[in-house]
Amino acid sequence: LNAAPGRAPRQHVRFLPAPAADGGGAVELVAARVPVLADHPLVRGPRFRRLKIGAGHRLDVKASGVFVLGIGHGNKLLTDLYNCHLTKVYTVGGLFGKATDDFSDTGKLIEKTTFDHITREKLERILAVIQGTNQKALLMYSNIDMKTQEAYELAVKGLIRPMEKSPPIITAVRCLQFALPEFQLEIHCLHETQQYLRKIVHEIGLELKSSAVCTQVRRIRDGVFTLDDALPRTQWNLQSIQEAIQNCQLKVETELEKTLG
Repeated sequence: LNAAPGRAPRQHVRFLPAPAADGGGAVELVAARVPVLADHPLVRGPRFRRLKIGAGHRLDVKASGVFVLGIGHGNKLLTDLYNCHLTKVYTVGGLFGKATDDFSDTGKLIEKTTFDHITREKLERILAVIQGTNQKALLMYSNIDMKTQEAYELAVKGLIRPMEKSPPIITAVRCLQFALPEFQLEIHCLHETQQYLRKIVHEIGLELKSSAVCTQVRRIRDGVFTLDDALPRTQWNLQSIQEAIQNCQLKVETELEKTLG
């Protein structure tokens, strides 16, 4: 930021001595506009000495994907945005046939099992049960009477969600890929952690009379932010960050107005 072109220094009027028009060595005062020395970089020093940056929903060291930051005034907007309790979307990879102490494929191996009996239909049946159970929890924690007009309008807008802290809730889950022993899920959730998602993979393995470990957790959406909004490491520069802030500003304002009024 300090290396970026700064604004032009302010100008003020000073009466400076200048040779008189009639000559003869006389001197007169002439009004002139000169820059304010207090705005000079050598006087003012660096324009930015500290920058407040806030982190949104965090990612642990074994996860990747969309990670939202707030800069300056964006910290308040970030707080307001997460008070909306927006849904996050992950792609989660799994591997049938083994279990580890931390539910990931890099953990300490504690069990090996067979998996030839598992089919995509059986997996999707388990996913349907998980989604149904979590839908009941979502309605319970949203504190909404489902027989009211308000509930109908919120359902149409997709705004039924717990507006206070709740246990992790999966709002939708589906199988993207299935090729034994590997599979990949898309999970829509609220108030989760990446470790919770790894545990879900482990529990799916148990429900299918086998075992499973998580091979990948990748967040592809965090509220209004998607992978298209994210900046890869090669674009961590001032121009790209400024453009990203400008492109996302309307998204944030629209979501806050829709949810928080």
